[in-house]
Amino acid sequence: MIAYWMHNLDPFAVQFGEGWGIRWYGLAYLAAFGAAYGVYLRLANRGYSVIGAGQVADFITGCAVFGVLLGGRLGYLVFYDFSGFTRDPLMAFRVWEGGMSAHGGILGVVLYTLWYAWRHNVNWPGLGDCLVVGAPLGLLFGRLANFINGELYGRVTNVPWAVKFPAELRELPVETQREVLSRAQSLAGTPVGIDQILSGAQTSQPWRETIAGFLHPRHPSQIYEGLMEGLLLFAILWVLRTRVRAANGVLTGLFFIGYAILRSFGELFREPDAGYIGFLTRGQFLSIFLLVIGAGFLLAAWLRPAYPPAFMPQKPGVGKIRHNT
Repeated sequence: MIAYWMHNLDPFAVQFGEGWGIRWYGLAYLAAFGAAYGVYLRLANRGYSVIGAGQVADFITGCAVFGVLLGGRLGYLVFYDFSGFTRDPLMAFRVWEGGMSAHGGILGVVLYTLWYAWRHNVNWPGLGDCLVVGAPLGLLFGRLANFINGELYGRVTNVPWAVKFPAELRELPVETQREVLSRAQSLAGTPVGIDQILSGAQTSQPWRETIAGFLHPRHPSQIYEGLMEGLLLFAILWVLRTRVRAANGVLTGLFFIGYAILRSFGELFREPDAGYIGFLTRGQFLSIFLLVIGAGFLLAAWLRPAYPPAFMPQKPGVGKIRHNT
């Protein structure tokens, strides 16, 4: 039998006290916003953006706060835990308990960019084209944080690189949980709860050995999704933005379509965390709407093509646009 690795990564990068400190998840968001800013600024300096380099910081900040954070949180509450939200609306403010939706964050950014384009009188699809180039890097950092947290794990498998995630204890049948608690109590010499077991398993080999037999080896689907939705999609969009003369909105449309396809494929390896809608997981079902939105951006770009400064024809006597590096 394969001795599968038991996940024991600490969600805290730095911990100051019990349940308090700097989490990897928070650092992942900071890295995501930093990457989005760096990519957008570089593209703006090279003439690929419809806004100037001096406007990038304010635009990215607004996307981060009103799009990703607000949209991601509300998206999770509406799409994945609406019943809990209706029972306890204040849970919307308890962000430290977790719960963010990639689909909600994406739609939040769409709405914010629409408002920003109207407010500053710039081309809306063109505004988003540079943003979506850096967005996959944010998805990559987010998926890596999911893996470190041991959440959103994959389906049961027997591949050699499978991982046992202690968080699965929360999803086991009540009878099995009772047996786990009984064995843990014998080990500790005092009554313990699931949270104590999960905390102990991060640092103690005896604790890990106690629960290992109750856990299933699973796909590290967070890594799969990070590589597909993050690294692969970023590489594709970067090449298209810097090597292909594409009308405003084409890259935004391709991002929606690419993310929807790769997310739906990744769901084949991920344990469904919100049940099924018909034969589709919740993530696959929501991706259908992103496909439609993406197709709409492509159609609009084809019907009314407009281009960023780097691809505009030069007037006689005017030199070429200087692409800063």
